[in-house]
Amino acid sequence: MKTITIEGQLRTESGKKATRQLRSQKLVPGVIYGGSQEINFHAPATAFKDIVYTPEFMVAEVSVEGKSYRCILKDLQFHKVSDELLHVDFLELVDDKKVIATLPLKFVGVPAGVKAGGKLVTKMKTLKVKAFPKYLKECIEVNIDKLELNENIRVEDVAADNMEILNSPRIPVASVTMTRQLKQEEATVPKAEATAAPAAAPAEKK
Repeated sequence: MKTITIEGQLRTESGKKATRQLRSQKLVPGVIYGGSQEINFHAPATAFKDIVYTPEFMVAEVSVEGKSYRCILKDLQFHKVSDELLHVDFLELVDDKKVIATLPLKFVGVPAGVKAGGKLVTKMKTLKVKAFPKYLKECIEVNIDKLELNENIRVEDVAADNMEILNSPRIPVASVTMTRQLKQEEATVPKAEATAAPAAAPAEKK
């Protein structure tokens, strides 16, 4: 799994004044929780760029005061007007403790329904799972080869070994819909062609 390193410094002061001062220096406050203790730190805004502005799932090795914490991103806070990153929450990965994470979906294959002229519609890009850290991965692969025209793949159809999927099982993940062109082609098929020809009368026995 892809891992990035973030160099941070321990945050000793709290409160709005201290936070404003950090942000004026282009530093972003953050917190690491889920481990033996909560760690408050700060790091340059640029240090978070690769993990914040990406749809990929990755692990962050956050180094604070010489100690490294293996984490996943849990929450972000942005300024409502400027969209500036204001705060970052990380969850420390502990080997014997399950965590909840949001993993991207990767659709593989070409649906049978698309080969028949339909259009693939992806309705979900991620799934929320609960698992031990060692089972987390960059994405969950969903094979869509057998997806026929006007059919759905639902959450309950997705295989995720050693993970508990927390989304509602009946929610559609992907479907193949009929295109406008295909609908028009079907509508213009003459009824005579759509009706089977009557069987030929059996020949008379001599």
